[in-house]
Amino acid sequence: MTTSQLSKDQKPGAARREGHPGIALTVIAACQLMVVLDATIVNIALPHIQDALKFSTTDLTWVVSSYTLTFGGLLLLGGRAGDILGRRRVFMTGILLFTFASLLGGFAQEPWQLLAARALQGVGGAIASPTSLALITTTFPEGPERNRAFGVFAAVSAGGGAVGLLAGGMLTEWLDWRWVLFVNVPIGVLIAVLTPLYISESERHPGGRFDIAGALTSTLGMAALVYGFISAADEGWRDSMTLGSFGAAVVLLLAFAFVETRAADPITPLRMFTDRNRSGTYVIMLSLAAAMFGMFFYIVLFVQNVLGYSPIAAGVAFLPVTMVIAIGAGLSQRFLPVLGPKPFMLVGSALAVIGLVWQTLISSDSSYVGGVLGPMLVFGFGMGLNFVTLTVTAVSGVAQHEAGAASGLLNATQQVGGSLGLSILTTVFGSASKDEAEKQLPKFMADGSAEQKAEFAKTQQLPAPWGHDVLTHGISMGFVAAASMAVLALITAWLVIRVRKSDLEALAGTPGPMAG
Repeated sequence: MTTSQLSKDQKPGAARREGHPGIALTVIAACQLMVVLDATIVNIALPHIQDALKFSTTDLTWVVSSYTLTFGGLLLLGGRAGDILGRRRVFMTGILLFTFASLLGGFAQEPWQLLAARALQGVGGAIASPTSLALITTTFPEGPERNRAFGVFAAVSAGGGAVGLLAGGMLTEWLDWRWVLFVNVPIGVLIAVLTPLYISESERHPGGRFDIAGALTSTLGMAALVYGFISAADEGWRDSMTLGSFGAAVVLLLAFAFVETRAADPITPLRMFTDRNRSGTYVIMLSLAAAMFGMFFYIVLFVQNVLGYSPIAAGVAFLPVTMVIAIGAGLSQRFLPVLGPKPFMLVGSALAVIGLVWQTLISSDSSYVGGVLGPMLVFGFGMGLNFVTLTVTAVSGVAQHEAGAASGLLNATQQVGGSLGLSILTTVFGSASKDEAEKQLPKFMADGSAEQKAEFAKTQQLPAPWGHDVLTHGISMGFVAAASMAVLALITAWLVIRVRKSDLEALAGTPGPMAG
């Protein structure tokens, strides 16, 4: 058969090599793994990034937040783009953008260059990730085959965090921190090459509209809010930039609400918030994600800077947490139709509170087992109980054609909540560590060596053990804020959630959101 005959027989947009569902699923799963992995692979490298590019501890949070803000803020727009323009086309665009941004980030020589690349990575991830999930529905027929594909996708989403921690540790220790970004380049190029070969294009809906105004006002508004908190940690609450950021955040978020009430195809359907169970679910996810992102950020610094763990050892140190999250998620998925969601939300949120309160006791003398592992296992199991439960509740009672918007909004809430929570913890950390530094400085001047004092004159950073006391005091006070966020989740689960077991019977197998 000639090439011209083949092109006549094939449907427009058909995969060039049809009949290979295993390869198609591998391509889709690889994209999801790369996007989810990137939320954690950079975390292990944070101390090395801080040293190489001279970030302050508070500014270092932007390495995480610049990614999660654009990823969470544009997630719904990315899914909408796939529906309108064709999912394969948009999927490839997101992958190539993510790959290019990773390359730029690996070559960064200044902090702003890395932050810009991370933000661009978030844009690429927001385009590719929701489209990859949607491609499963167009690639695999409804029934057992599609269910197995969803199972693989959910497993990759849940396990990507653990893979990222290990990969980040190995790449940082054996090569260089820049390879936590460079590693995406060959993977992204391979995905882009294989996609048109094994994945068919979906039907386009050119009559749809993009809610660009909603996407921009929500993302910029949240970015201004996060910047305001981080600026408060560095410059104080009365600083003009701090006040200006909070003012801009109020204006932009009010504009976002105004735009969404009048948009023909809003990026955030506000009617999703009219149901008390769904609204409560979003509040719980926002609160727990806010606590979780901040906790992992500061525990990574503690494990490497205070306990002295290597990047690989730090990655291994977090693996037990991923395991208990998976165990909790499996238990909730199995017994959710029997017990209903409220018991899992209550117990899960209560365990999160206990774990975070335990972590407020952290000090420079804390061990890994008592100061890190114990509380993280309690917290992680609580989060595992909540992940699947929150996703199933979010889509309960939603029309089939709006299920994607409901679950997508939950994922976006997780990412944006993580950025917001990290910025709040950073504000508390910055204030508490400054106060502790003032207390430790006289002790250092009295007991420090001449060499240590000369180094302090250059860096303005207290060396160990005084610097460790400053860091751990700031972290412990930050965990007080994180515990308060988890308390909000617990109160919401107790007072707001009223969903019935019968509402969940058809939804018990719904994949959960991305953990980590």
